[in-house]
Amino acid sequence: MHRSNDFTQGDIFLPLLRFSLPILAALILQTAYGAVDLWMVGRFATAADVSAVSTGSQLMHTITCVVTGLTMGTTVMLGQTLGQGKGEEAGSIIGSSIALFSLIAALLTAFTILGAGWLARITQVPEEAIPPSLSYIRMCGAGLCFITAYNVFGSIFRGMGDSKTPLMTVAIACAVNVAGDYLLVAVLGLGALGAAIATVCAQGVSVAVSLLVVSRRGLGFPFSPRDIRFHRVKVGRILRLGTPVALQDGLVSISFLVILSIVNSLGLVASAGVGVAEKLCGFIMLVPSAFSQSVTTFVAQNVGAGRLDRARKCLGQGILASLCFGVVIGYLSFFHGSVLAGLFNGDPAIVSAAADYLRAYAIDVLMTSFLFPFIGYFNGRGSTGFVMVQGLVGAFCIRIPVSFFMSRLLPVSLFRVGLATPCSSLAQILLCGGYFLWLRSKDKKAPAGQA
Repeated sequence: MHRSNDFTQGDIFLPLLRFSLPILAALILQTAYGAVDLWMVGRFATAADVSAVSTGSQLMHTITCVVTGLTMGTTVMLGQTLGQGKGEEAGSIIGSSIALFSLIAALLTAFTILGAGWLARITQVPEEAIPPSLSYIRMCGAGLCFITAYNVFGSIFRGMGDSKTPLMTVAIACAVNVAGDYLLVAVLGLGALGAAIATVCAQGVSVAVSLLVVSRRGLGFPFSPRDIRFHRVKVGRILRLGTPVALQDGLVSISFLVILSIVNSLGLVASAGVGVAEKLCGFIMLVPSAFSQSVTTFVAQNVGAGRLDRARKCLGQGILASLCFGVVIGYLSFFHGSVLAGLFNGDPAIVSAAADYLRAYAIDVLMTSFLFPFIGYFNGRGSTGFVMVQGLVGAFCIRIPVSFFMSRLLPVSLFRVGLATPCSSLAQILLCGGYFLWLRSKDKKAPAGQA
């Protein structure tokens, strides 16, 4: 029988680091996942297939972000319940999650398959790329049950304090995806459709491995198929906790698309340079994201145990750990951005533009070393409504207006345009700091034992 990790006792920093590193590795593999599809199609298929995979994978990424945000409700609720020592309730939480997300997966699958044509039109897919785009979107849509199941399993394992099992499953999925891409795209020449089939099969294998692990190792608390039903109260709380996170992730993603359209208006070199920089930023931001997820689990368990003082210490240790990595990554991005950009493009003008934009992101790496652990802390406490509000304020009140203003200053500098992101992060940190102090004063007034 598997025992979940108890983060309510003992040292904080080293267990937090050990818990975070597998999450970081899994995030890196997930980010590389889509890159392998695009690289293989770009090498062995047509330009239309490349466009199809590029657009289709972005659509699927948006859907996955929404699902991942919703599963945060499961992670927080399970972590708090285990922290309270109520293992007998954990099984019904998992059962409610399975029932809820089975319904969500069915609805998303129907929407994606039936609405593939509409999705292709609103993303302005080039005419010649429409047929492979439809094939890619519909095939990936048919596999959304696996994508949803993988994220549900990940939320359950993280809530239990287990970050190694999700890493193992995503590593296996990555290997299957690479092998499938080579066979279906390079050997059989199926193009975008082959890449989609490989992705779906890889996700299916990861879910099968997760099921095998659970069946052999157990969960550490009672669970049976009878628990898989709609527990009204638990489903309601999962949605209340997860929906704000899902909304924030989706709308913040839209804000970055708006910024991209602003940059596109500056010309081809600027557009290409920011495109290269954003690929690098996707990897750069994985470090604070990993610590955010880790802090969520630590804090959820300690809130459940009524140890709010320890939960606050978890936040401080999370910031410290994230900052250690952030300083190194920020240095490389600020002073050696051209070397990093050169890994993706050989055009000197594009590399120079990307490096200019990366200098601004180097500042943001330091900011997010504080911001993301704060977000993890508030998620762990169940304050996901505030997390949504501060994210939307940063995106739509600061990031978009500042980037638009900077794009109108002559001579145009991508560094100045990029400063919109750290400006947004700074404002969000101030909001988080104020809310943290308000919560702390509220905690002092609360009767002993109340969170």
